[in-house]
Amino acid sequence: QVQLVESGGGLVQAGGSLRLSCAASGPTFSNYAMGWFRQAPGKEREFVVGIVRSGNITPYADSVKGRFTVSRDNAKNTVYLQMNSLKPEDTAVYYCAAKGDSGYYYYSTSPHEYDYWGQGTQVTVSS
Repeated sequence: QVQLVESGGGLVQAGGSLRLSCAASGPTFSNYAMGWFRQAPGKEREFVVGIVRSGNITPYADSVKGRFTVSRDNAKNTVYLQMNSLKPEDTAVYYCAAKGDSGYYYYSTSPHEYDYWGQGTQVTVSS
C-alpha cells in the first residue's frame, strides 16, 4: 500500500508562484508513474501533468503548459509541481496520484488509471 501526502498549497495572488510536494511511502517509488490532478468546486477532476518513472517524459495539460513544471526525486520518494504565473482559474484542490508497477514509459491522463491518491492540497489564486 502506498500513501501519498501533498503539501505546499495556499493562497496566492494572480501572477504568483507555489510549489507543491507529494511525498510517497514505500520502497518502490521509482516503479510508479505519477500524476497531478486538480478539482475545482462543481467540476470534474482534471489532469494537470504526468511524469514517467524516470522523470524524462512529462505531458502537460494545455492549460498549464509553459507555467507549471513537474519533477521527481526518486531518492526522496517525492514528486514536485512548480506553479508559476498562477491564474484565478488555477484555483482547485490539487491531488497527486500514483500508478503502481507501471511500465517504464507509462503515463496516463485519466484519473481512473491511477491506483493511489493523496488527500489533496488547496490552491487558491486571488485576482
